[in-house]
Amino acid sequence: MDDLLPGMLHLARDGSETLMRQLTDQLRLLITGGRLAPGQRLPSSRQLAQALDLSRNTVSFAIEQLAAEGYVNLSAGRRPAVSEGLSLDGGKAPSRGSRLSAERLPLSSWARRLPRASWPPVYDIRPRPFQPGLADEREFPHDLWSRCLRRAARNALSRRDRSANHPPLQEALLAHLAVHRGIKARPNQILIVPTAQAGIAMIANVLLERGDHAWIESPGYGGAHVALQAAGAVVTAIPLDQHGITLRPRKHAPRLIFVTPSHQYPTARMMPIGRRLELVRYADAVGASVIEDDYDGEFHYEARPVAALQGLAPSGRTFYLGTFSKSTYADIRLGYVVVPEPLVATFELAQRHMGLLTSVTMQDALAEFITSGAYLAHLRRMTRLYQTRRDRMLQALAAEAGDRLTVEVPAGGMQLLARCRASVNDQRLAARLREAGVISRPLSSLFFHKTREQGLFLGFAAWNDKEIDQAARILGRIVR
Repeated sequence: MDDLLPGMLHLARDGSETLMRQLTDQLRLLITGGRLAPGQRLPSSRQLAQALDLSRNTVSFAIEQLAAEGYVNLSAGRRPAVSEGLSLDGGKAPSRGSRLSAERLPLSSWARRLPRASWPPVYDIRPRPFQPGLADEREFPHDLWSRCLRRAARNALSRRDRSANHPPLQEALLAHLAVHRGIKARPNQILIVPTAQAGIAMIANVLLERGDHAWIESPGYGGAHVALQAAGAVVTAIPLDQHGITLRPRKHAPRLIFVTPSHQYPTARMMPIGRRLELVRYADAVGASVIEDDYDGEFHYEARPVAALQGLAPSGRTFYLGTFSKSTYADIRLGYVVVPEPLVATFELAQRHMGLLTSVTMQDALAEFITSGAYLAHLRRMTRLYQTRRDRMLQALAAEAGDRLTVEVPAGGMQLLARCRASVNDQRLAARLREAGVISRPLSSLFFHKTREQGLFLGFAAWNDKEIDQAARILGRIVR
């Protein structure tokens, strides 16, 4: 073994990692892999140093490190010996069964369902028209934002409050939401989470017992569907009418209802005030809570938006959910949840238990971005820009595919729905578009009940006029 050991070691001398670190790591792997047997003696530090053309100190330090970790035993006057019981495979060559053992680990029923879920959509190429859900990061005031980040980073050491939910951001955000979305709350009711999806998961885990019934819109947001299922809920898909989710008595009353009333996902229809009040009354009557996802509710084009459900519901059963990823750009992924005041302490504990914590520096930067007026100025500018892009998209689709697609004109938001007039498989259509460089989501993948409806869910906010026109020509050619 004295002659064989140097041949098992391969040390790179390019300076990327110290020789002592390499020697220590490789000897450790030889021991745990069973190639150095328990009780086996290693060469002396002098012999190993000569064989590897290393200094004796380098070898001695590596052996001493392994001895400190318990991999080898040192005794005066004797060569180091491998400690007992450290091999992970008993020195045997790994069998096919052991290589496959990880594949056979038992999975939860939730994990086994993951491959069948249509959410989240995975795009293995850079964003392209008409990928939905994206803001135009090219139009974001990056220089101004970077200054906010730098100041927040410099203030980190002097920051006294290290709360998970940064009070200056809670106060700034509430001031904005109260004026522009009709939210009625106290600052401490706003919890800052890594993503809006994390917010849905947190609410579901706090409110639902396994087997409880939850309602979602169909078509609707796949992220809500998977989050509610992960919490053990029996999820019921509720069809829509022209006003949104339909409310009628069903066999099982829901414990939780998920809705997108500002711009229904994916139809972009706005739930009128009558249906909103009906939903609030229904939730009160059956004892259900409501998650109101206002994912892109900042962008309204035709009229002043209807006040949020949260501000209409005096019973405090509504959880208002928002995200900065749509109102700013995708890299700022922070979401927030406005929780009923009696549940703040419980949700703060749940937030910590689930690890749904975000950078206080990022929160501090957002607080300045909002209080300085930059956030509102950006929203107003993007609302005007996105409206012109919506109109450009409508014109382009009408010109290129008006005989094949029926487009629902959204009163706000960042995307639209184009329904197929003829009998067509929207899954195959989306695949053909993707091959041609145009991204879309098939409408059928957004339904959670059986339907024959087919169409394409298309984003317009992130794309300029030239990009919209080019992609529309490709889409028209393929649809025809």
